[in-house]
Amino acid sequence: MCSCEISVPKGIGLHSKAATYFINKAKTYKSFIWLKYAGSLVNAKNLFEVLSLGINGGFFIEILADGVDEEQAIKELANFIENLN
Repeated sequence: MCSCEISVPKGIGLHSKAATYFINKAKTYKSFIWLKYAGSLVNAKNLFEVLSLGINGGFFIEILADGVDEEQAIKELANFIENLN
């Protein structure tokens, strides 16, 4: 299992459109992937669960992955978050 903590860009959150893109990207990996925010841990491949976090820009989230492609998943999903606009 590996993880990384990343800041969501200010002014941008992980809401509807961005969350949908994030989830679709997460679904391309075989690993189990979770998002942790404000003490809650959810399945990063489930739109309802990700949206329930209400992730706002300027805050930190943690991406966790466990499986055969966990390192690649963490790296690419973190890159996705860093480049939200």
